[in-house]
Amino acid sequence: MAPEFGAEPVEAITTERIDRWRAGLVAEGKLSARTINKYLALLHGIFTRAVRVYGLTSNPAAGVDRQPQRRSGDINVLSPDEVRLLALRAETEQDAALYTVAAFAGLRLGELRGLRWADVDFAKQLIHVRRNYTGHALGVPKSGKVRSVPLIDPAARALDGLSRRERFTEPDDLVSIGMASDHFDDSALRRRFVKALGRAGLKRLRFHDLRHTLGTIAVQAFPLTDVKAYMGHADIATTLVYVHFVPQADAAARLGRVVERDDLQSGYRTGYPNTRISGDLSDPESPE
Repeated sequence: MAPEFGAEPVEAITTERIDRWRAGLVAEGKLSARTINKYLALLHGIFTRAVRVYGLTSNPAAGVDRQPQRRSGDINVLSPDEVRLLALRAETEQDAALYTVAAFAGLRLGELRGLRWADVDFAKQLIHVRRNYTGHALGVPKSGKVRSVPLIDPAARALDGLSRRERFTEPDDLVSIGMASDHFDDSALRRRFVKALGRAGLKRLRFHDLRHTLGTIAVQAFPLTDVKAYMGHADIATTLVYVHFVPQADAAARLGRVVERDDLQSGYRTGYPNTRISGDLSDPESPE
């Protein structure tokens, strides 16, 4: 981006100028849509700071359309047993708890960093996701809404273990703390996470992929609208990625029963198209 915009005054860069740059990247075909959108997000952040700190009148990147991304429908996910193995291979008890809560409560990394003990309701078996800590700033969850997610036993046990430490267990204290007793370093956690995957002999995936474990479990127990709420998705289209994890071993038999029922209701004999039950069986086209 620096060679493209570095020589231009910030106030001279317009939405149209950025959009032409985006179109040029697409035409070159060297970068994926995801990478292009990351560049646009970075530009948006730069201009947001320029508006806030240096008095730029508006953010020109705000009006640029993002490059459409195709979703393959495939996701990386760990099974519950693999999550337990990962936790056993974690470097610290806190890391083990973070892996477990990310997987079984579906919290994002920023939501884990902002989680306080007051947000954990052991009695009602709920975690209230109220905050998101990213980029050294505390904000609301990504969806823009506070949500509550079920606190199932594996996550509850992991959090209960942390709650028994000597310090930082008051309601306003952070559940997971860093070296300076503040928000933990997310980059360092990601590095430890990759090492824990290796020690456990598990496939390589992103920390963010841990939360897909909850999605694949929840979709087998709840309607999609409930899963959407638990995962904090803004759009149910995002939640639909979990649908193919619902066991449908009896799908063919269930569809077959519907077809047979409709055949009987319409008066057709199953296996003999256009043959009426009460018609002339010698002539398939014979009317009743």
